[in-house]
Amino acid sequence: MNNLVFGKYIPIDSLMHRLDPRAKLIGLFLMIAAVFVPKSWWVFLVIALLLTIALLMAKIGIKMIVQSFKPMIMMMIFLLVINALTVKTGDVLFTVGSVEVYSDAIFNTMFVIVRLLLMISITTLLTATTNPLDLTLGIEWLLKPFEIVHFPTHEVAMMVSIALRFIPTIIEETIRIMNAQKSRGVDFDNGRLSEKIAAILSLIVPLFSVAFERAYELADAMEARGYVPGAKRTRYHVLKFRFTDFLFILICVAALGFSIASRFYL
Repeated sequence: MNNLVFGKYIPIDSLMHRLDPRAKLIGLFLMIAAVFVPKSWWVFLVIALLLTIALLMAKIGIKMIVQSFKPMIMMMIFLLVINALTVKTGDVLFTVGSVEVYSDAIFNTMFVIVRLLLMISITTLLTATTNPLDLTLGIEWLLKPFEIVHFPTHEVAMMVSIALRFIPTIIEETIRIMNAQKSRGVDFDNGRLSEKIAAILSLIVPLFSVAFERAYELADAMEARGYVPGAKRTRYHVLKFRFTDFLFILICVAALGFSIASRFYL
């Protein structure tokens, strides 16, 4: 858990960091749509190549992105088992006991896993290259049209930003609680499955307590600094689109267009 990077902002100077957060959010939605559309491995390869280039431009090591996949390992295994038991189309690849595993079960599982990994990578790239304030401003800008129906755009943007920033905080607190319980004799690594589940469940109460405590501290800090929900606010930092932002969006639009075209021609 110490190596989890999802939700962490990495404060370095790079081209991706200097992009307008609105451009990065638009690019995020376009690329996620591009990930869901295709049925060809070649399209996934092109998207992965574009993502690798973006990571290099952001000066973020691919190793860090790979570390963000760790929480999904158990989910991937579970998905593979479920598909192996339920999907009965294609050729029989091998037999485990009395269960025959078909080619479509493996193919469908790999398709879902690749999509999931690409989505995690794209989202991690966004959070790693966008500081919380800029992320809030970008989300608020995207929600501007809903102000016509008196939708609280700023408050929602603030909540989304705070939720993303709380992820690494909660992870750090979980590690601290686990280390404290290990020092008191709780074993998270060995023992029967029921004992491991009981050990993990013992984290829930202190973790919820810490989460609420942090939330109260944040609320007090915001109130002490004069934050009033719904009040009209000015901006010290004004966002401005530049040529590189439009070029970034254009590349993401091209990726989505290529992904859609692949449904018909590949």
